[in-house]
Amino acid sequence: MGKKLTVYMIDGTEYGPRLSEIGNWVGKAIYSPRSSVNKIISRPEFDNPGIYCLKGDPTDEAFDDKIYIGEAENIRTRLKQHLSDPNKDFKELIFFISKDELLTKTQIKYLESRLIQIAIEAKSAQIENGNSPSLPTLHEADISDMEYFLEQIKLMLPVMGFRFLISSTVSHSELNLKSELTLNETVYKIKTKSFNATMIETDKGYIVLKGSESKKELSPSTTETYRNLRRKLLETNILIESGDKLIFAEDTVFNSPSSASNMVLGRNSNGFTEWENAKGKTFKEVQELLNK
Repeated sequence: MGKKLTVYMIDGTEYGPRLSEIGNWVGKAIYSPRSSVNKIISRPEFDNPGIYCLKGDPTDEAFDDKIYIGEAENIRTRLKQHLSDPNKDFKELIFFISKDELLTKTQIKYLESRLIQIAIEAKSAQIENGNSPSLPTLHEADISDMEYFLEQIKLMLPVMGFRFLISSTVSHSELNLKSELTLNETVYKIKTKSFNATMIETDKGYIVLKGSESKKELSPSTTETYRNLRRKLLETNILIESGDKLIFAEDTVFNSPSSASNMVLGRNSNGFTEWENAKGKTFKEVQELLNK
C-alpha cells in the first residue's frame, strides 16, 4: 500500500527548511540546514517535545555522514544549546513531533533509544552517540504506538536526505528465497576461481551473501571511494579476516553490481560482466534479456 507524503517548503526554496507530513499520521517532521535554523526557530513546532537528528561531516572517512540522535522536552531550547556548542558541529537537522502534542517524556526517550539502536545496527553512518540508552518502561499499548511512530520516521528520513537507517546488511530471512528455482534465477557467482562469492539482486539492492570470499588486499589502482568502503566494511566487522582471504560475516547490501564485485576482487571492476548466473550468463546478458 502506498503512502502520501506532503512536503511544504517553508521559505519557497528547494534547499531551505521543509515541513513534512504523512497522511493520517499524528507526527510531523521539520527539516532545516543549520544556516536556516534561526529563520524558523520561532515557529510553534519548536516548542514541542520530540526526537531530533543532527547530520555533519564524519571524522572517519569510511562513512559519508556523522549522526547525533537526541530527544528534548522543548526542541527550541535543546537546539539553541547545540547551536552555541563549538563541539557540536552539524550541517543539517531534522526533528519529529506529534501534532496532537501528546508525546510524553518516556515515549520520546523510547523513540530515542530505538532510533540509536537501529542506527548502530545499520552500520551505515558514524553514530556520535556510541551506545544506545536503555529502553524505558512503557505499557504494551504505548510500545505499539511508538513502534508505529518509529516506522513513519524510518520512511521519512531517507526522503529528507538522512539515510543512516538504511542498513548495510540484511538478515537472511529478509531475502525471501522461497525455492531452488527462484535461487537459480536470482543468484550470481563471481567469475574468478580465486574466490567463492555469491550475489543476489533484490529490491533492497545487490546483496553479497554471508560466507562469500573476498581478496584481502586492494590493488594500488583502487579508487578512494572503494578504499573507504572497504575500510567501513572492516571497521564494522562485516568483512572479517580468514587466512589469506576476507569473509563476509553478514549478507551485505551494495548499491551496484560493480561495487559488490570491487569488494570481492579487491580492484576496480565491471560488475555487469564479473557476475554470472548458474547458466553462465553475465549480469549484463541477463539484464539485456529482461529488457527485450
